Amino acid sequence: MANLGEYKRRWRTVAAAGAVAAVLVVGTVPAVAADPGHGVARGDRGLDKEALRAALAGLPDENVTGGLIRMSGTDGRWSGTAGPSVPSAGAHFRIGSVTKIFTSTVLLQLAAEGRLTLDDTVQELMPGLLPPGYFPVTVGQLLSHTSGLQIMTCATEDMSPREAVDASLACGEPTEPGKATRYNGINYFIAGLIIEQVTGHAYGSEVRTRILTPLRLRDTYVPALDDWSIPAPHTRGLVAVPGSGELKDVSVQNPYGWAEGGMISNAPDLARFFTALYRGRLLPPAQQKDLFRMPAAASGETQFSYGGLQRTEFPDGTVVWGKSGHVPGYTSGAFATRDLRRLLVYSLNPTDRTPELPYVLRIAGAAFDVPIPATAG
Repeated sequence: MANLGEYKRRWRTVAAAGAVAAVLVVGTVPAVAADPGHGVARGDRGLDKEALRAALAGLPDENVTGGLIRMSGTDGRWSGTAGPSVPSAGAHFRIGSVTKIFTSTVLLQLAAEGRLTLDDTVQELMPGLLPPGYFPVTVGQLLSHTSGLQIMTCATEDMSPREAVDASLACGEPTEPGKATRYNGINYFIAGLIIEQVTGHAYGSEVRTRILTPLRLRDTYVPALDDWSIPAPHTRGLVAVPGSGELKDVSVQNPYGWAEGGMISNAPDLARFFTALYRGRLLPPAQQKDLFRMPAAASGETQFSYGGLQRTEFPDGTVVWGKSGHVPGYTSGAFATRDLRRLLVYSLNPTDRTPELPYVLRIAGAAFDVPIPATAG
């Protein structure tokens, strides 16, 4: 069975997009499908539609078989697709670690209801989960990836969430919590277990009741752990087979990521979710502040808030908040300025032959008018 840690290492490469500099490089722009009515820009500085088209130019190629972009916000709306693996701009795809923001939102709602606090510890909420002698690890440290817990290198995708946590905790040693950022899926597996412990309901049920149903996100869901399917229409995950170079369709795959990376959605639903979240429709004022509040221990190029949001500052001072995700055959993300002037949702279908970081950087540059190094293309 595949090791969960090997998929997470790829995510950390994609997450480096916050370090870009120099100039955005675009090439010849072949035909890219654009949805009618999404090309009109509004606001003081409208979207650069040509740059957005160029960000998808050249697809498919040997590294990415297709992609989609959806832009919304006060600066304008635009959406486009490229490549045979993407049937439409509204197609379903596996969102990987973008799932974490649904998880963190539920926990912040539980905090607003007084059922837990960000300072409550895992040891208090789930006695016996962490081995004796561990430092106290708080909910806030889980959400901000400052828990210091072991990386999930010993868990396999055939394990239940609790089994995956137990296997990870038995492998290696933790570091002291609250000292540094270390991105780690175990934090959100534990977060999902806490949700179930506190509410008495399944994690997927809480996400559906608290977020999906109120926002009418009809194309978003938490698959059952034995449901490997993905509803049509969907983008196709095609991964190169080592040694042969042939592409294998991995669209049907184990949703092992659960509360840290198992959900399925589409671009319109993700745009609606992040818009509602940033506008304060899902959280009261105190928890809305926590959503963006950064821990003192945040460190490194990639840092996360107490709401699990990844904060990225570009060289021109533009700051965006959101989350990226990766599972085999799928890389996606949703990022926005805090004032929702611009909200980007993207999805790519990488073959895993080479890292897809250059493609993500081109999309980010076009979406937020930020410079991208020539080496990224």
